[in-house]
Amino acid sequence: MALNINETIEGSFQLVGGNFATAGEASAQLKHTLEGLGVDEGIIRRAAIATFEAEMNVIIYTAAGWLHYYISPDHIKIKIVDMGPGIENIELAMQEGYSTAPDWVREMGWGAGMGLPNMKKNSDEFKIDSVVGEGTTVEMKINFP
Repeated sequence: MALNINETIEGSFQLVGGNFATAGEASAQLKHTLEGLGVDEGIIRRAAIATFEAEMNVIIYTAAGWLHYYISPDHIKIKIVDMGPGIENIELAMQEGYSTAPDWVREMGWGAGMGLPNMKKNSDEFKIDSVVGEGTTVEMKINFP
């Protein structure tokens, strides 16, 4: 289903590490934008899940980050760039249930080790780059049927 748009629609959100009060705002706003464009409900759900997981990772692990999205007639790209500690072992971090979240985050109900796996599971294309001590960039693409 190609959307009835002629150009790419772009948006971005600044994410602040440790600010749990705003958790979910970026994914909710992206969901609203996609609904307004008439995107398939299943695609909206996948984009919202992937975006929310990315938001939570920035809030839990980093000082700050940015979430950018690009909606074209046949897909959406979501790019998250953070200024965090980086990921030492991406292969391990991609395993369901693996988490380095501190106890206080787990006590709040977060940090179950499903963030990166859920981002990948809900994307048609997934790429992650990380440099320890500098930060992480995640790029996801979800194609429209």
